[in-house]
Parts: sequence; C-alpha cells; structure tokens
Amino acid sequence: MTDVLTDLADLSDPDSAATATATADHAHRISAPIHVSGPAGPWDEVAQGMALRGNAAVYTTWGEWLTAALAEPALRRLLGRDWLRYRQTTDATIRFRFVASRLAVKYTAAAALGTDPTDLDLAYKIGGRPYLRGFDQIDVSLTHTDDLIAVGISSTGRIGIDTEPAGRRLSFRLLQDQVCTAAEKAELGALPEAEQPAAMLRLWTLKEAYTKALGQGLRLGFSEFGFSNGSGGETGLLAPDGTPAATGEWAFGTYPVLDRFLVSVACHDTGLGSSRDTSASTMLDENFLTMVSGLLDQR
Repeated sequence: MTDVLTDLADLSDPDSAATATATADHAHRISAPIHVSGPAGPWDEVAQGMALRGNAAVYTTWGEWLTAALAEPALRRLLGRDWLRYRQTTDATIRFRFVASRLAVKYTAAAALGTDPTDLDLAYKIGGRPYLRGFDQIDVSLTHTDDLIAVGISSTGRIGIDTEPAGRRLSFRLLQDQVCTAAEKAELGALPEAEQPAAMLRLWTLKEAYTKALGQGLRLGFSEFGFSNGSGGETGLLAPDGTPAATGEWAFGTYPVLDRFLVSVACHDTGLGSSRDTSASTMLDENFLTMVSGLLDQR
C-alpha cells in the first residue's frame, strides 16, 4: 500500500504556491469527454485533444455501433484477435456490446494515432486492461455501464476512466467508512442528506478512475486518498487528512454526459515531455508497422 501511495506525491509543503497553482491548473491538462456517434466520429476532436494535452476521452452508446457490427465488411480485420471471442458469444446483446466496445477503442486509438483502426492490434494485460501492441507510450482505459461505453487514451502517462448512471444512489451512511477519508466524511456529512448520494457517486467514479489508472482497482483502499470538491469539473488529489497530495502530475475531471451518466477521468503526466506527435507513422518503425498490417490481413 505504501509503495502505491508514493504516487500521491510530496506532502512536505502542501501550502506552497507551486502546489496551489498546480491544483488550480488541473482542468487545463485534461480533455473533456467527446460524444462520438459510431464510426463517423467526430474524430478530429480526439486528435486535437491529443495534440494539445496528450490525452483524450470519448463516450458513446453500443447502439450507435450496431450498424457497423452488423454490416461492416472489414469487421473481422477490425476485431483482430477478438474475432473468435465475438463469434463464440452466444447471447446477442452481450455479443454486440462486446464488439461495440472494441470498435470504440480501435477507432479512438486510430484517431489519436493518425492511422486506420484495422492497422492496430488490441491486446489485454492480466486483469483484462486493453493495450495497443507496439505502442508502449500509449495508455488506454475502457469502461461501460448500461448502454454507455467510454474510452480514455493518453500519450503522457497512465489514464483511467469510469462511468456510472447519474441516478445511482450511494448511501453515505453505509459506505462512508469504505469510500471516504476522514476529511471527506466531514465534508459530505455536513451536506443536506438529499445531496449526499450525488456527492458519494462523484467520489466513487473519481476513485475508480484513479485506481484503474494505477492498475490497482479495488486493491487500493478508497479511504486512503481523497479528492477536493472543485468547480467546473476539475478536482485535486488529497491525502486522508484533506491536504493536497500532488503537485500537478495528476489531472482529474468529472463530467455529466447524455443527461443520465457521470464520467470521471484520471490522467497522469510523467513529466518526461512529449512532442505531442502521436502519429503511428512516426511512433512506430515502418518495418514493424508493415509487419503488423500483414499479420492482420492474414486473419
């Protein structure tokens, strides 16, 4: 646990001007999620987010990809190694939701990398987290609930994305010890009871997004870190006592989408610098790209 929490950063001077400036600047370093209505996009906004901030996020519904799943002649090439799983899934609803989520990842990554989605090879880490073979600098996160699918992609470090129905009611009284830090308990406890479920839901999605980005999931206790109640979608990472826990390397945001969901994004900047050039033609060796394309053509 201690090793993971080193990502919460330097607490030696939480009142410093640098810390305050970094916290206020969070929203400028994270791209708000974009609604894409299937293969048609709009994808230029994904490329723009990657160019400006090194990250992008999209949301869509599986129904918006249904035509592509049913009629796309290149579906087998698009799915790649996921084709067999798709074909072996007998439940039609599960099958189409699966293919929609994989197409959303492929098209989002293709827009970010300036390439064709059939040229990308999607694989999975232990635990099921997707990644793009040959693109070690690119991090991808996928989440879904009900009919919503959301994808996050970053070239600057880890990214995590989470979504929940906006109407989901989380009981502050029952979950405060498992979800909240001491500072968050005090803050939410002071709210009118009617406002507590929405505040809890916001915290839940933020903490899910952050632990997904870290690759920890529920193994990292939610009461071990907290978030500020920022305005305009922005927020900052806090230690359990409520003091700032980062100097700007993490950016977070929570956004209402489609009037019935919340999407939270956690994005890390490694500080190693980036040209923001994420074109596949420059990130990958030309011979390697040709080899991958050839292998995908054989499927």
